Amino acid sequence: MKTNKLMNKHFRFKQFCIEEGECGMPISTDGVLLGGWAFTTPPRSILDIGCGTGLLSIMCAQRFPEAEITALDIELSAFQATEHNRKNSPWADRITCHHHDILHWQPDRRFAAIICNPPYFNSGETAQQQVRATARHTISLQHQALIEHIPKLLKPDGVASFILPKAEGEDFIALAKQAGLHLGRYCQVQPTSSKPVHRLLFELHLSPCTAEDSVLVIREKDDYSEEFQHLTRDFYLKM
Repeated sequence: MKTNKLMNKHFRFKQFCIEEGECGMPISTDGVLLGGWAFTTPPRSILDIGCGTGLLSIMCAQRFPEAEITALDIELSAFQATEHNRKNSPWADRITCHHHDILHWQPDRRFAAIICNPPYFNSGETAQQQVRATARHTISLQHQALIEHIPKLLKPDGVASFILPKAEGEDFIALAKQAGLHLGRYCQVQPTSSKPVHRLLFELHLSPCTAEDSVLVIREKDDYSEEFQHLTRDFYLKM
């Protein structure tokens, strides 16, 4: 008998639980970082592109009590995982899920904010599982196509927030600038102070804005840094 994999893998946070199911994007520090870092001004409407398990949507629902969140993913297993986790969260009434390709989806409004942990690994061996290949390799959602689609989805004064590995993030930002988007907040993430930057958190705007650079070190000595704890303490159980 086939078991329900949605019940096999789960990650418990302070106010909600995420069950991964067969989704190609398991819970990671990247997602928690982005969910805690994105948006300094509370947005009223948020679009979560490539929602995976629904982690970012649910984190945004917790952080921003007035926000209406729309979650979207091309993968059926991801849509099912998000829908399952949404229904079991305290904020189910403020999150809507769609199984659709963002490049062909036509919403009836624009959003105050976009949040996205985009697929990456532009080269190298393709993952064996198609679901994981879709999530991790830039196949179904090319960065260039995503960038070109942002102005169709974002309000004129809106903001789009992302996390990517350093090299892919730098390429993404360069493409965004070529497309007329503007870099706002920009955070270089280091595992420790002695290790190089491995992730970039950044926000893009349709209108000119002032870039704000910062650095986040995840661990200092034998513990998480104060900055990392500040971003994640509302979510991680032992933070």
